[in-house]
Amino acid sequence: MEILTVKNLNFTYPLCQEKALSGISFSVRRGELLVLCGATGSGKSTLLQMLKPELTPQGQKSGEIFLEQRNLESLTETESASAIGYVMQKPEQQIVTDKVWHELAFGLENLHLSQNVIARRVAEMASYFGIGAWYDKNTAELSGGQKQLLNLASVMTMHPKLLILDEPTAQLDPITASEFLSVIKKLNQDLGLTVILTEHRLEEAIPLCDRLMIMQNGRILTAEPPRQAILSVRNYPDLLYAMPAVSRLFLELEQEGTCPLTVREGREMMQKYHKNREETLPESPCQPSGMPVLEFQDVYFRYERHSPDILQGVNLTVYEQEIFCILGENGSGKSTCLKTAANLLKIYSGNIKIFGKKLKSYRGNTLYQNCLAMLPQDVQTVFLKNTVREELEEAGTELAFLPFDAEKLLDRHPYDLSGGEQQLAGLAKVLAVKPKILLLDEPTKGIDAVTKQKMIQVLLKLKQNGMTIIAVTHDVDFAAECADRCAMFFHGRIIAEDTPECFFSENSFYTTAVSRMTRDYFRNIVTVQDAVRICKASQK
Repeated sequence: MEILTVKNLNFTYPLCQEKALSGISFSVRRGELLVLCGATGSGKSTLLQMLKPELTPQGQKSGEIFLEQRNLESLTETESASAIGYVMQKPEQQIVTDKVWHELAFGLENLHLSQNVIARRVAEMASYFGIGAWYDKNTAELSGGQKQLLNLASVMTMHPKLLILDEPTAQLDPITASEFLSVIKKLNQDLGLTVILTEHRLEEAIPLCDRLMIMQNGRILTAEPPRQAILSVRNYPDLLYAMPAVSRLFLELEQEGTCPLTVREGREMMQKYHKNREETLPESPCQPSGMPVLEFQDVYFRYERHSPDILQGVNLTVYEQEIFCILGENGSGKSTCLKTAANLLKIYSGNIKIFGKKLKSYRGNTLYQNCLAMLPQDVQTVFLKNTVREELEEAGTELAFLPFDAEKLLDRHPYDLSGGEQQLAGLAKVLAVKPKILLLDEPTKGIDAVTKQKMIQVLLKLKQNGMTIIAVTHDVDFAAECADRCAMFFHGRIIAEDTPECFFSENSFYTTAVSRMTRDYFRNIVTVQDAVRICKASQK
């Protein structure tokens, strides 16, 4: 039985000629887990917002949406708030109170339920989600993963019939993201909860779903069980690139039979190519040949005099013309480390050197003049004007010297750009100072697989032109494809660093799906391209 039905839905944003949604028709069965995917700007988030009346954007709409045979527009505010749960991409945007316990109860209080019912539901959900240990904490003290789990638990106290999640793991580290998706699947199975989930991180989401719905240019391209859906887009390279690594490898190798989705199925496929001999790809040299450009020497930092240290003796050396990626769990201190390098936060012990000169020796704005620039995690904070053109003109950006074409972005408001376009526009603005060192905080957050490839090509071109790039990231595939070295940040310090081949080949969770699939059969394989090369070579 269908719980949600959408009929010929069309939507156009104000002052736009093109439809954001065009002829959308589909239904979702009660208890189904549906994953929605597509390139940035394909209409995914717009569609999800249309399913939640309180979030429906302004614009021209036609078509009908039904929840349990009732037109969505006929629902009262109370009915919509309780029946349709919605979890956003940015946890901070959804938290409205200062205490964890109050956040859990807030929605129920607005439904005017009795204190007895509120207390029982809050206690049950806090226990189910393991929130008891931080039940009395301030919400500002929580890690990104805890905030997102709190958002989910707060929505679930309302007992929704339909749960909608818009890229809920975008800001989570690999382990926390995996745990969060496992919780979603458990809710689906334990409660029979109907779930619609949109994600760019599809490696683990797709194997969990009943159907995969793929959008392109505001239309539904396919909505089938995941194995069939992936095969149906095999001739769409931009969409195929977002699919699980094992599925792409299967199609690259022109295999026959059932399309694999999981690492376990991928390992079974790898057995066919293993010839009972050790096969490996050559490893990149670990020690860069250039001169040191950024050095941390026993660096300590805390936000307040009596608060715990966030950085606990960081030692780090990054070399000229190197792409250096820092990975680690939420709250480990990665972003703080980047901000101290940019002199946005002042350390209380140790030394930071830029090109051999102590950071405190850079007076005024000399650090930011042809030396260092930083693109923050929330890229919208760098935008102050009404158009990208005004932003770049004020910054003094020379379009001719950008490593990508920004022309099509110039006359648009920065906030109207997709996530990937905002990253490129922000990057164009910070490149105006012609930095020799570029600091990036989560540069691939919220962008689709194709835009991520464009970002990688841009960074490789900048490196080729002499720039050094240090990126904090949760995206293991991004790091595997472009980094010269990767480092693990844990408990306030860097505990290990190595080439991507060694780093990912020796990790169990901070690693790529391809590495998990191919280890024990081949060595130093961390990307799909690596796996294709070694598999084809083994057939000769």
